Amino acid sequence: MEKGRTAFRTAVNGITIAGFGILAAFLILGYQKGIFASPERLRFFLLNFGFWAPLIFVIIQAAQVVLPILPASIGCVAGVIAFGSGWGFVYNYVGICAGSVAAFLLARRYGRAFVQAVTNEKRFEKYEHWLEREKNKFDLMFGIAIFLPVAPDDLLCYLAGLTRMKLVRFIIIILLGKPFALWLYSMGVTSLLTWLLGSR
Repeated sequence: MEKGRTAFRTAVNGITIAGFGILAAFLILGYQKGIFASPERLRFFLLNFGFWAPLIFVIIQAAQVVLPILPASIGCVAGVIAFGSGWGFVYNYVGICAGSVAAFLLARRYGRAFVQAVTNEKRFEKYEHWLEREKNKFDLMFGIAIFLPVAPDDLLCYLAGLTRMKLVRFIIIILLGKPFALWLYSMGVTSLLTWLLGSR
């Protein structure tokens, strides 16, 4: 039984590492090709996939949380430009929530060294003291930060995985806290585009 569990864990770790490598390669290649240089370029890239464009976009949004090397704002804006304020909001929400849960689970499984390796070192040091707070205080601060559109959500999701926060509580906070910030992005971009088009 123990050998079976060890083999299963080894397989899971191998799949995780392979998936992480493929994801990193995709993001790096996209960055080098200029796909993520602007919302317009990302939109053009997405629309090449036709029917599959929403799924590709959701994956990209999830990926930019797990591997925070891309500006999150570019993806959020591109979603609205490519799919409209309604569906753009939905696809942003699904992708970012999925990526947030993945970041939490990765941190929970692989620990502090992993989080430090995949996140910005300066930002990690800036928020590292959050880990020293009591459980209830961290949960409250995390909930408030997720609700605000200016917090480094990717890093905070990783930090949450290093605490004793339960997965269910984390998911509830993400599901309830994310819509406001994404709504601000969606409505803000829509208003800006309407103003620009109307001024021509």
